Formats: sequence, C-alpha cells, structure tokens
Amino acid sequence: MIGYLLSVVAANIASVHWAPLVVGGLVVPAGTVFAGTSLTARDLMHDRLGVRGVAVGIAAGAGLSAVLASPQIAVASVVAFTASEIVDALIYMRLRHRSRLRAVAASNMGGLVVDSTLFVPLAFGNFTAVPGQLVGKAVATLLTLAALRIASVIARREVTRP
Repeated sequence: MIGYLLSVVAANIASVHWAPLVVGGLVVPAGTVFAGTSLTARDLMHDRLGVRGVAVGIAAGAGLSAVLASPQIAVASVVAFTASEIVDALIYMRLRHRSRLRAVAASNMGGLVVDSTLFVPLAFGNFTAVPGQLVGKAVATLLTLAALRIASVIARREVTRP
C-alpha cells in the first residue's frame, strides 16, 4: 500500500508544483506518469490485500489528495482518483484470474480514461491536456507492464533453479 500511496502523493505534488510538459505538441501535466503508475500499484495492492485493502487504499489516497493539493487540484483529484480507481478495481477483479498482465493492462486503460477525462477539466478548466494525460498514463502502464513481466521471468527462474 505504501508504493500506491506514494504514487498518489507524487502525482498531486507534481501536478501542483511542476509545470506541464509539452511533448510532440501534447500538453502533459507533470503528475501524469505518477498517476499512471498508481493504477498498476492499485492492482498489486489488490493481489496482496484484497478488496478491503483496496477500499482502504482508495480512501487513504483520496484523503491524501484532499490534504496535499491546492483546492482545485484536490477536488479534481479526489473525484477523478476515486472514480478511476473503482473502475480499475472492477476491471481487474473481473480479469485477474485469466492473466495478471492482461488484467493490469485492461484495468489501467479503463482507469486512465476515466481519470484523464475527469481530472483535466476539473483541475484546469479545459480539455487541452486530456490527450497528453492519456498518452502519458498509457506510457506509464507500458513501463509498469514491462517491469512486471521482467519480475515474473526472474521469479520463475529462481523457482526452477536446482
């Protein structure tokens, strides 16, 4: 849960204190990558702590968002964060038994669309940064999926060694 909450805190701090990036014409709020990693961290928390642990984590993350961010970012973050994490959790629960990586990919995609389309207009008053948020969070998802895959391969090698 600590990694999950740290990603939430980092996303809020970056969104408030760091200027947005402009990458290839896309406006990417600074907290985007951290917000994207929080979706995967939520899925991992689900595996370790179950549904109740996820509910506690989502509530704690929303509370941290409310306390750490500016009022406008805090409201946007709590609304978008709570909605997207619930969507992420529902998709992950439905798909987890088939393939962990596919469940993480699908749940992150659902969560990042909900988060981006709610957070950006509530936080910044327009939709300008939505495409950048979507791309940034998708990149964060790809990076976390690669890390999970590598960790899985390493774990399997450790188990099969004589």
